[in-house]
Amino acid sequence: MNAHVVYATITGNNEDIADIISDQLKKHDIEVIETEISQTDAAELQDADICVVCPYTYDEGSLPEEGMDFYDDLQNLDLTGKIYGVAGSGDVFYGDDFNKAVDEYSEAFKSAQATQGTENVKIDLEPIEDDVETLAKFTDALVSAAKKIANVVLNAF
Repeated sequence: MNAHVVYATITGNNEDIADIISDQLKKHDIEVIETEISQTDAAELQDADICVVCPYTYDEGSLPEEGMDFYDDLQNLDLTGKIYGVAGSGDVFYGDDFNKAVDEYSEAFKSAQATQGTENVKIDLEPIEDDVETLAKFTDALVSAAKKIANVVLNAF
């Protein structure tokens, strides 16, 4: 089983989140590719069993500018049978716009027919110890969901 973790970051917080998720996936013996969003073609997600995006929300609810092509392309993929998760860092200072990109990327995955493996995770600023535990549970749920899909596929034969 393999995973592709994509992150967008200005402060480094979302790269830290991506690193935590990647490390947790590796603990499950999942082969992981981790890439920065501007260096990633959304179609690469078609080669992964588990797809994760860690975006930041810019200003008042804007998506990462360097990830707009990725976001647009993601919505037009067919990711049927793929498990996805979205986790990102933001700043609660922005109120209703706090981590809005997390929800927007989740909707893009739904448009691509991917299956949500667990609830979105929204972290305030940099990940702290409690967030590491939350991300471990997030990762466990993604792996569990991917194994369920893999078993359904295997049982179909």
